[in-house]
Amino acid sequence: MKLGLIQGRLSKPDEGFQDTPSDWKREFSLLKKAGLDHVEWIITKESFTSNPFFNQDLKKYSIYSVCADNLVDSRISDKEYVVSMLTPICEAALKNNIRFITIPLLEDSDVSDDTVRESFKQSLIYFSSKYPSLNFSLEAELSREKLEELINVSDNIYVTYDTGNMTSCGFNHEIYIKSLSGKISNVHLKDRKTNGQSVPPSTGDTDFGLIFKALREIEYSKVFTLQTSREQSGDELDTITKHSKLLRSIYEESI
Repeated sequence: MKLGLIQGRLSKPDEGFQDTPSDWKREFSLLKKAGLDHVEWIITKESFTSNPFFNQDLKKYSIYSVCADNLVDSRISDKEYVVSMLTPICEAALKNNIRFITIPLLEDSDVSDDTVRESFKQSLIYFSSKYPSLNFSLEAELSREKLEELINVSDNIYVTYDTGNMTSCGFNHEIYIKSLSGKISNVHLKDRKTNGQSVPPSTGDTDFGLIFKALREIEYSKVFTLQTSREQSGDELDTITKHSKLLRSIYEESI
């Protein structure tokens, strides 16, 4: 099980609930202690102009993907806006040998509306063609049919499957995962209540055993990334280590 975490989860949320911490190198030094392999770097609107992702040599760090959280905006259907916010990330990813870019299509950037989705699709066509060596992984709360419209645009379009979000939406994990066979590039591990918020692993409605079994059946071999709920501030390392051990245990039991 290749297990990592979203950047910021090993730091106090003093600089934002989920963002690049000032002492970002510290999190990489704690990875092994927490039993983890990689980080999914995150870029928010707040850190877009100052994020070290754009001016640091990150090639020696274990970064599987970069999450373009700065695209969570109602202007997701505006190609000019998407180009301005995503192009710098693509260029920096290439320089740092990072091949996966996660695009959250959630909340303000939701594309369930047909017109919005069709407009965003044009941006997706543009980027998948301009950057053929990059892979764009969509994190969305869409019906399978609507999601397939987007991932079928190009061979370098994938899916980031968020276990908690899909639980909250009431989707059938087995059916959904099997329909995406070969197209999932990352699994965000999170527990949520149905129609509810994130909660610590195994306290919500997310059936991790069922999810791991379904992923095994499609021979999924890529990464898992912890995006679990925060608990006591200041206890981040203990919290993530606990979550890591618990989810690894469930994963092993599902084999």
